[in-house]
Amino acid sequence: MLIMGIDPGIGTVGFGFLRKEGHALRAVKYGVIRTTPGLPLGDRLLTLEADMNELLDAFKPDVLAIEELFFNKNITTGITVAHARGVILLAAAHHHVPVYEYNPASIKLAATGYGKATKSQVITMTQQLLALAKKPSPDDAADALAVALCHSFHAPWHEATSQSNR
Repeated sequence: MLIMGIDPGIGTVGFGFLRKEGHALRAVKYGVIRTTPGLPLGDRLLTLEADMNELLDAFKPDVLAIEELFFNKNITTGITVAHARGVILLAAAHHHVPVYEYNPASIKLAATGYGKATKSQVITMTQQLLALAKKPSPDDAADALAVALCHSFHAPWHEATSQSNR
C-alpha cells in the first residue's frame, strides 16, 4: 500500500509517501509544496492544486491521510488552512483516492506512543521508525510522514471494518 501523508497549510504543505508492505514501512519521497506569500488566496490555491495533481499523478497513492484542522488561537489562519485542505481533498477526490483524517493527538500517539509529544519527539521517532539516515526536513514534511505513519498503523482496522460492512 502506498500512503500519501499531508500536513496541510497555505504557505507550506508537507507531503510524504510511505510504502507499507506487510509490517515493513519505507519512506518513498517527502517534501513540501510552497505557495508564494503576498499572492491572492485564489492564486495560491491554484498553485497548491497544480502541485497536488502532479504528485497524485506521479505516485498514484492508494490512500491519502491528512491532519484534521486544528484551531488554536488564530481563527484567520485556520480559515485559510481550511481553504487549502478543501483543495487537497478535492484533488484526492478527482483522483479517486480515499481520504482518512487524523487529529494531532492521534498522529503524535502513533509516532511516539504519547499523544502530547513535542514536535522534536515526533520527528526523531519518525526518523527511527522509517530508518532514515537523517531527520526528515523541513518540519512540515516530517509531520506529513508522521500522518502517513499514523494511517499505516490504523489501516488494518480500516480494512477490517470496511470488509465487515459489506
